[in-house]
Amino acid sequence: MHLACHYDPYSPIYSKRERVEIVASDIGIAAVMGRLAYAGHTCGWLWLLRTYVVPYLVVNFWLVMITLLQHTHPDLPHYHNSEWDWLRGALATCDRNYGFLDVVFHHITDTHVTHHLFSQMPHYHAQEATEALKPILGPYYKYDGRNVFKALWADWCACSYVAPDVKGEGIMWYRK
Repeated sequence: MHLACHYDPYSPIYSKRERVEIVASDIGIAAVMGRLAYAGHTCGWLWLLRTYVVPYLVVNFWLVMITLLQHTHPDLPHYHNSEWDWLRGALATCDRNYGFLDVVFHHITDTHVTHHLFSQMPHYHAQEATEALKPILGPYYKYDGRNVFKALWADWCACSYVAPDVKGEGIMWYRK
């Protein structure tokens, strides 16, 4: 049995045609790691920590937190393959208010439903499109106005796994 690994071009999660791309990605990762090691050795490990590692961790924290909160909410369904289609998948997200950071993040946080439906749309039209979509989507539009840090904790605790309401059903909901 071959285990699934994002760095293995023969992993079962990739097709044969993707193998070259995985090898190229692995080479790129190795090159970046080599350059970082060189920079740390040349400029000092504390310098590398301050100028690369800490900013990287901060950006990664925000990216993971935003992604988690956009796709993790007790009111969002998840679908088995038998029930999933593009529209259901696109609507399985919610908008959230990050205050002034919405502007910094180009409104991907408070217009995420629109982004899922129209991913090619430039971000500077997303707010207008979101307002137009709200009445059309009605109850299918999800918005969570809670403070994002409180929501992060509450949803992390409330959304442990997904399970159907009825055994064997393909629409699943978060459970504790």
